[in-house]
Amino acid sequence: MLTGPVKATAAPAAAPAGATEGSSTTPTIVDSPTRRATATVRPTRPRPVVGCAGPLRFGEVKSCPSIRAAQEHVWTVTSAVDQDTLLARLDRVSGDSVGARVTDSAGDTVCFLGPYLDECRLGAAGTYLVTVSLSHRSGEGAYTLSVESTRGPSKCVSLPNEVFSFAFPGHRGTLPAGLSAACFTFDQPTGTLLLSARPNGTGDLRGSILDADHQLLCSVDYGGQCKLSRPGPYRLFIHELYGNESTYTLKLPRLSHPVGCPTVPLTTFGDPGPAVGTGSLERDAVGCHAVEATAPGPVVVRFNQYANQYLWWTMYDVDGNEVCHEGEAAHSCSLPAAGTYTLLTRSQHWDPVPYQVAVTSLRGMAGCAATTGTNWDQPTLLVHQTSALQTNCQPFQGEAGDRIVVYRAPVVYNELAAWLVDEQGTVLCTEPSEEDGCLLPTSGTFRVISHLAYWKAGDTDLTYQMQVRRLSAPVGCPGITPGAYNTSPAGALGNIRCRTLNIAAAGTYRVKAVDTENFRRYGTVYDSSGRELCRDMWCELPAAGQYTLVLEGGAVNSVIGDDFRYAVALLPWTPSSCPTVSDTGWRDAPHRGAFTAAGQYNCLQLASPAGSRVVELLPGDAGAGAPEVTVMDSTGKYVCDSSWGLRQYHCELTGEAPFFAVLNARDDAAPGPYALAFARTDGPPTCPTLSAGTEGSTVATGADRFAVCFSIPADQRAARESISYQRATGTGDARLSVFDSQGTRYCGPTRDAVARTIACAVPAGTVTVMLEADAVEATYQFTHRDAGVPST
Repeated sequence: MLTGPVKATAAPAAAPAGATEGSSTTPTIVDSPTRRATATVRPTRPRPVVGCAGPLRFGEVKSCPSIRAAQEHVWTVTSAVDQDTLLARLDRVSGDSVGARVTDSAGDTVCFLGPYLDECRLGAAGTYLVTVSLSHRSGEGAYTLSVESTRGPSKCVSLPNEVFSFAFPGHRGTLPAGLSAACFTFDQPTGTLLLSARPNGTGDLRGSILDADHQLLCSVDYGGQCKLSRPGPYRLFIHELYGNESTYTLKLPRLSHPVGCPTVPLTTFGDPGPAVGTGSLERDAVGCHAVEATAPGPVVVRFNQYANQYLWWTMYDVDGNEVCHEGEAAHSCSLPAAGTYTLLTRSQHWDPVPYQVAVTSLRGMAGCAATTGTNWDQPTLLVHQTSALQTNCQPFQGEAGDRIVVYRAPVVYNELAAWLVDEQGTVLCTEPSEEDGCLLPTSGTFRVISHLAYWKAGDTDLTYQMQVRRLSAPVGCPGITPGAYNTSPAGALGNIRCRTLNIAAAGTYRVKAVDTENFRRYGTVYDSSGRELCRDMWCELPAAGQYTLVLEGGAVNSVIGDDFRYAVALLPWTPSSCPTVSDTGWRDAPHRGAFTAAGQYNCLQLASPAGSRVVELLPGDAGAGAPEVTVMDSTGKYVCDSSWGLRQYHCELTGEAPFFAVLNARDDAAPGPYALAFARTDGPPTCPTLSAGTEGSTVATGADRFAVCFSIPADQRAARESISYQRATGTGDARLSVFDSQGTRYCGPTRDAVARTIACAVPAGTVTVMLEADAVEATYQFTHRDAGVPST
C-alpha cells in the first residue's frame, strides 16, 4: 500500500481468546528464540530493560536504548476492528540490527518487521504480540518501534478544502523520528482527479490514499495522479522512508475542474506583451496556469530560456485528461475544443526557478510579417525578436506538390527553431524524410513559425536570417552549361546560393563550388521535382534537362548570405582534349600550366601505357602553389592521386589507357602558374648511370630542370647500397627516392636537405635514383657504395 520496501505478510490468524477492545496481554522479555511469548511466560535472564516491553499504542513511538544477545522484547498491540492492517516501523537507532515478528494468540506468525515501513495484515480484532530481537542473536543494539492502524487510526487530521486548490500554500507539519505514519482524512466527489504530488519536506516522504473501504487507491509520489474512482471519505497516510524526523508541506491540488490557476490568455504572433504568465517553482514543485481557448486549434507553448532548462510542462483538459506535453509538442499542441485547459509546470532544479510562459495560437494571420516569395534571387529576410517569448510568423504562397526548404541562422549565437504550418496551423512534415525540404500537400497560404530560444537580461532585439525557397521548379537560379578543362569554370562568381545546370546529355559530371579563396563549398544537386541526386563532386545525371545545384542544400541551419560569392566548375567527369605530358620529366622540360580563376580544372594525358608505374615530380619550392593531381583511366575510374601514390609511393596505371591527370588548385591557393613533371619508374628509357667511386656524378639543376635521375646497373651494385647527394654550388635543397627494377619506391622520399646519405636494401636488378630539387640554379654531387663495406 505504501511506497518503499514492504515485506509480504502471512495470512491473518484468529485473535487471542477473550480479548476485548483496549485489552493487552502481559508483556515479557525472554531469552529463548524458540519459546512462544504468552501471558504465563516469565523472563529468567537477563533482567528486563524498563520501558522496552508492554502495550504499544497506535501513533506513538517507543524507544528502547538497549537489547542484548538473545533477549526478546515483547510488545502488545490491540486492534478493535477485524481485518485491520498495521503500518509498522522498526528502526535500528544504533548498534546491531534488529527484527521482529508479529504473532496472534495461537502463537502463529502474522508478519515480520524490518528496517522499513511494513504492512501487517491482521485477522480478527484482538491483541497481538510484537517480539523484537537482535537479527543475529548477539551483540547489542537500540531501536524505536511504532505502529498505526489503517482502519482505526490513532488520529486523522481533517484536511481543509483549500488543499485541493493549486493556490493553496500547503498543509505543514512534522513527522517525529521513528513514527510509522501520519493519517489525514478528506472527501471529494467520486471520479475527482487529484495531482498526488509527493509532499515536499526535509526527508524522503511517501504516502498512500485509501478509499472508504480502506482499499488502496493510489500512491502519493512525484508527478503522479490519483483518480478517486471509488467512494470516500478518503484517508491519506504519509511517512518518511527511513524513519527520520521530517517537516512536510502537503498539497493535493485537483486536476479535474481545477481551481487556483492564474489565467494565461492566448496571444497572437509577435511580442506577446502582457499576455504572459509568471511563477516561481521549488524543486519537485508543481505550478499551473489556466488557458482559455475560444475555438479548437493548435497552439505553441513557450517558456523563457532559463526556465526551459529545468521545467517540464503538460496540458490537460477540464476533466484532467492529458492533451499534450513538452516531449511531443515542441512545435504544436492541438486543443480539441473551445474551453479551459490547464497548463502544469514541474521543476527539477535544486534552486527556485522563476519563469515566464506564453501560449500562442497558430491559427490566423494576426501578427504575421508580410508575405514573402519563394524565388532564389530575392533578398534574405532579417527577422527581429524583441521579447523572450515572442513567436514569429512568415507567410508565403505555395502550390500542392511544391517542395519548400527554409534556411535559417541567428546573427549572434542562439538556438533557432523553425517549422511549417498550413492555414489551420497544422504542423507539416513532422516525420523524418530522406528528401530535403517539405512537400506541400495542398495549395494556399503557408507560414514559417520561428523563434529564438535564449534571451538574456538586457536583450532588446535579437535577429536571425531566413530564406524561404522552392526546391521544385526553382526560379531565380543563374544558369550554367558544362565547360571544358584547362579554362575558367563554367559558372562565374555570383551571390545566389543556387545554380541551374543545363545538361545536354545524360552522363557523369564533375560539380564543384568554390569561394573566392578557392575553398570548396559543399552543395547538393536536385532534379526538377526537388529530389536529391548527389552531394559529391561525382554526379550522375540521368537525362538531358535542367538540374539545380544548391550550396549546403540540406543544411537548413545555414544561410548563405547575399554578399557571398562563389564559382561553379561543371565538367564532364572524364576529361578530353588534354595535352600529352612526357613520362621522362627528369630529362625533358617540365610541364608549365596555370590556374586563371578559382575552381578551374586542368588536365594532362599521360604518355605511359597501362601497367606501368609513374610518379609525379615537383620542384621542392613549389609550396602551396603545387596543384592537387588525380589520375584516372579513360573510363573515368580513379587510379591514384598526389596525396599518396604519386608523391609518397608510386602509381600503377591500372584500367584502360589512355590515362589522364586532372589538376586543381589547393584550398586557399590563389590562381597562378605551376610547374610539374611525371616520370616512369619501371622501364625505358634508362636513366644515366651513376658513376661509382668517390667522385661519383655531378648534375646541374634549375628552373627548367628540377628533377634528376640516375640508374645503378644490376652488376654495379651491392645488395645494400649507400647513396649520397650533396649540393656543391648554388642554393636550395632537395629530396631523394630510390626505386627497384619494377618501379616500386623502396626508400624515400627523404626530407628536404642540402646533403643526405641513405642506406637502402633493394631487390636484385637495376636501381633507379630520383632527386627533386628546388627550381633554382645549383649543382649536386652523387655517390654510391656498398653499404656493407666501411668507407675509407
